[in-house]
Amino acid sequence: MDEDADQDAMAAAWEAEMSGGGGGGGGDAFAAEWEAMVGDEDGAMQITASSVGAERILNQDEIDSLLGFDLGDDGGDDRNGIRGIVNSALVSYERLPMLEIVFDRLVRLMTTSLRNFTSDNVEVSLDHISSIRFGDYINSIPLPAVLAVFRAEELDNYGLMTVDSNLIYSIVDVLLGGRRGTTAMRIEGRPYTTIERMLVTKMIDVVLDDMKQAFKPLKEVSFELDRIETNPRFAAIARPANAAIMVKMRIDMEDRGGRVELLLPYATLEPIRKMLIQQFMGEKFGRDNIWEGHLATELWSTEMQVEAVLDELPLPLGRLLNLKVGETILLNASPDSKVQLRCGDVHLAKGHMGRVNQSIGLRMSEAISNKTRKELLQG
Repeated sequence: MDEDADQDAMAAAWEAEMSGGGGGGGGDAFAAEWEAMVGDEDGAMQITASSVGAERILNQDEIDSLLGFDLGDDGGDDRNGIRGIVNSALVSYERLPMLEIVFDRLVRLMTTSLRNFTSDNVEVSLDHISSIRFGDYINSIPLPAVLAVFRAEELDNYGLMTVDSNLIYSIVDVLLGGRRGTTAMRIEGRPYTTIERMLVTKMIDVVLDDMKQAFKPLKEVSFELDRIETNPRFAAIARPANAAIMVKMRIDMEDRGGRVELLLPYATLEPIRKMLIQQFMGEKFGRDNIWEGHLATELWSTEMQVEAVLDELPLPLGRLLNLKVGETILLNASPDSKVQLRCGDVHLAKGHMGRVNQSIGLRMSEAISNKTRKELLQG
């Protein structure tokens, strides 16, 4: 009975509090407290939302800027972001402006020579010149293809020429009498036959001969075919990280054709780098032709003291100090011994001493070597 009375009392007190009893302000206080609690929760939720909003996601433009890619870029030299870091070790071909002139000349020569080679209407165009790492190029070659490794004799290094399958089948079709207007038949998955390799080798020889003519204004360079490969792993001519110049050319024979790619490692072009950085053919880099001519004229008219040495005899200093007039010094030379002709400390030549009328003459028995000339010029 007591428990029931206590529960009834608690229920009555709760009802009185909810209905505004017990002073009339309890309900308002309770409601205000409830709103404050709800307000605190909303404030916590707003703070959480604002903190989450600070971790926003980058948009596509910001991602491209971070990586260094720009769709509106025309391939300029200014690179930033991760792409700039990756490409920082590459050599830009714009630093070698004469390369573009050389390969433009090569395109014109190839257009004429390939027309004579195929007896067909051939158009050769230069797509672009770019710099690339050798390893990246080897991994990007579309197979099947023919890779020709050639050697630049005067530059003492190698280069690589890649002929794609479209051009290979087109050359074979043209040289073996294929009709115009028909597409060359390609059979994938088989190696090239001996006839196909020989015909493509003849075309490669024509291109290498044109390269020799294209480089001739700069330097006489003979490009000789070293070997033909079909596996890129066997055509390695440089380390994967080495920089190289890649030249892409397009050869069109009416409705047939394909691509030829030339790869020249930077080490191959290093011996003629001074010529390739010229802005135009024959640039002198600050040299004055008038001054050169004046200097050459003065050098030819310069007087030089030349001594004829019969023999050299080492003597103690005490004996030299005690020499008297009329004393004879015996040399190790005979009348038939050769006399050395010297200019200072530089040995010029040797000859035989004799007499001409009342004067002593010297007849040279050997020519002055090129090494001696260089020593005189350096001295």
